Amino acid sequence: MLYDDRHNDVRRVPTTLLASDGRELSATWFEPTGAPVGAVLVAPAMATPAAYYAAFATWLAAQGYRALTFDLRGMESVAAMKAETGDVLTWFGDMADALDAVLDAADGLPVSYVGHSLGGQAVPFVDHSRLDSILTVASGTGYWRLNSPSVKWRAPLLWLGIAPLATRIAGYYPGRSLRILDNVPAGVMRQWGRWCLHEDYLGVDVPRAAERFASVTTPMTVLSFTDDELMSRASIADLHGRFVNADQVHQRYSPAQLDVPKMGHHGFFRSRHAELWDELILPYLGGFEARR
Repeated sequence: MLYDDRHNDVRRVPTTLLASDGRELSATWFEPTGAPVGAVLVAPAMATPAAYYAAFATWLAAQGYRALTFDLRGMESVAAMKAETGDVLTWFGDMADALDAVLDAADGLPVSYVGHSLGGQAVPFVDHSRLDSILTVASGTGYWRLNSPSVKWRAPLLWLGIAPLATRIAGYYPGRSLRILDNVPAGVMRQWGRWCLHEDYLGVDVPRAAERFASVTTPMTVLSFTDDELMSRASIADLHGRFVNADQVHQRYSPAQLDVPKMGHHGFFRSRHAELWDELILPYLGGFEARR
């Protein structure tokens, strides 16, 4: 039984977000049954559909939060990926527009931002000044020299050989077929690869990137896992060390500490881990005190 099957009282409202450039983004509101205590945007990881976060968003609504999930542009289908001209910074713009929608609908309620992997990297590019709390999950930079040992020495082959060739042939990055990451639009893969090969990561394409990170002063909760195959401790430290003016609470766990067989990069948002959300997410959301 999925977690959301046990909460049929939570109302799902499909909607369309209008990005600042006029692009339509598919999204879903998860509405609590009673008066909401806050609002939450769930910002996705690279190549991860909104549907993956449905159980988590349902849980948020069951705790009294209005929650919004959304799909990044170009992720609707292979055809959409082939037609997509945007890059990672375009996706950061989508995340900013999605947060604006949550802020506009919050009606004075505290607003929290939950960023999974890439969603955490987008924090300096969204309206963080209006947030009550920021939570990042399995989020770090992708600079290859900081990768976990299992992928570190394969990364240059991916970024300099496999990804450019496969993208040129297919018209998008066919990661699912290659069993290396997942399907991604060509422009996203090209820019991401450029970042991952550079020590300054996104700074290669973003002027005054350090100032963007330094502008973030909202309290942050940083959740990571020792068996994350994509984000090492060093990668996570590299990202969050750039938020020099944000108070941070770091939570790093092994699967054994959480009494689970495996967590990895994507495991945390699976419905079987709902009890962990009560402990590791809920106390750090804006509006938590109002639930008492």
